[in-house]
Amino acid sequence: MEPLRILIVEDHPLFRKGLRTLITGVDDFEVAGEASDGEQAVTAALELLPDVVLMDLQLPGQSGINAIREIIAASPTTKVLVVTLFQDDDSVFAALRAGARGYILKDADEAELIRAIRSIAAGESLFSAAVASRVLAYFAQTRPVAPQIFPSLTDRERDILYLLARGKSNTAIATELSLSVKTIANNVSNIFSKLQVADRSEAIVRARDAGFVS
Repeated sequence: MEPLRILIVEDHPLFRKGLRTLITGVDDFEVAGEASDGEQAVTAALELLPDVVLMDLQLPGQSGINAIREIIAASPTTKVLVVTLFQDDDSVFAALRAGARGYILKDADEAELIRAIRSIAAGESLFSAAVASRVLAYFAQTRPVAPQIFPSLTDRERDILYLLARGKSNTAIATELSLSVKTIANNVSNIFSKLQVADRSEAIVRARDAGFVS
């Protein structure tokens, strides 16, 4: 059986070395390559076509979220497992929206990381316990964002409208979605046009009245 080929994306040399040591110590794992920033991660993923990418989120240059989005857009079958220190909701859900299949914390033990890699490679999703509880709580909330509401909006515009309706500024939305402020502004303008509203206040009222956001 062919070994699982794993790309390590981590900017901290010591932690990257630890991941490499762990992976090389597992018989059916193989280090396909390493990257220390987002741009390198995208290039390496598309050149090496690993089975699993271990992705840190806070990287020099391009963020891990943007790197995930680019990798998945170019290679939808690539499995990305986030390995990070961050467990806040914004980081978790931005990574999932970008296409990550799993999310574990850097304090996970070796057995948990190995199990996560195997699960992701098999097409499953796996989260650290603390992260899993956040994901379950999120989907347990009454958050009616049904596709039939505002069908003219794209998925990206839908995400932006949801955050806008929660009172977030363009800058805050850009940070959460790992997009430029200019991109957010352009999408907000499109939203206003499609909803036939004049400003943010009217858009928020439309979204809330329609049950798009509670």
